[in-house]
Amino acid sequence: MQNLEQLELQFQAKIDAEIKIEPKDWMPEAYRKTLIRQISQHAHSEIVGMLPEGNWITRAPSLRRKAVLLAKVQDEGGHGLYLYSAAETLGIDRDTLIHDLHSGKAKYSSIFNYPSLTWADMGAIGWLVDGAAIMNQVMLCRTSYGPYARAMVRICKEESFHQRQGYEIMLTLAQGSPEQKRMAQDALNRWWWPSLMMFGPPDSESTNSEASIKWKIKRMSNDELRQRFVDATVPQAELIGLKVPDKDLKWNEERGHYDFGALDWDEFWAVVKGNGPCNKERLEQRVKAYEDGAWVREAALAHAEKKKERAEKVGAVA
Repeated sequence: MQNLEQLELQFQAKIDAEIKIEPKDWMPEAYRKTLIRQISQHAHSEIVGMLPEGNWITRAPSLRRKAVLLAKVQDEGGHGLYLYSAAETLGIDRDTLIHDLHSGKAKYSSIFNYPSLTWADMGAIGWLVDGAAIMNQVMLCRTSYGPYARAMVRICKEESFHQRQGYEIMLTLAQGSPEQKRMAQDALNRWWWPSLMMFGPPDSESTNSEASIKWKIKRMSNDELRQRFVDATVPQAELIGLKVPDKDLKWNEERGHYDFGALDWDEFWAVVKGNGPCNKERLEQRVKAYEDGAWVREAALAHAEKKKERAEKVGAVA
């Protein structure tokens, strides 16, 4: 019988050798709990993230825009299902995950607690929010836990479409009338800083980053990913004639990166703790949707039970 220390050494050796950890492999309890927290938070973010965009489906400015937005919201629901399934391979059931979300115990991305006020917000969310998500999620395609990594491959392909769709909306508005360009600039002004906060707290305040990087759940720190996002996104804004709302933003030739202003971490923690502009509304909508859909889940279970009974009867006769 191997002792705990030997098991942990063998586990870390697999991680260091880039061998995926699979559900039936031995893993430290802290690794399992870290994955459940991260994957479930990711899944919650996908399904809560459907809400600010779903709000605009009936008001999209054209049939094409409506169809694309419908497809995008549907994709996000699918992402949530992939991720809940990945979390379940770690020995936790989906009902528990959903209960933790509805009770406020589990968190989701702070970005989805901001309101979507105009059609331009659909562009800003796609371009900035999904752009920030891709910056983080491409790294997760190589995460050490196999089911999570495999789910992320498809998710990233679809998120890249979402990012392009959002940027195309912003481009169209920026090239439109002065009023449309002002609307695009206003959306950028409101979503820029919350998008930077999506990467999580600064490394100095991130309690989970060190272990996650050691276990290769994450490949880069919060601050490294935030810098990458700024470096990639500022030229995109300049290309379409929009201005990033940061008076301290400037290119640093020596570092080879953009310097940017300080984030309002008081705002970030307030939103995370449930005091954002739409926290209460978002949770109420999710709980209502879950309760309204109870009959569908019950019908599906009843149908499955009937199929099982019929199959057993046929088997008994044969």
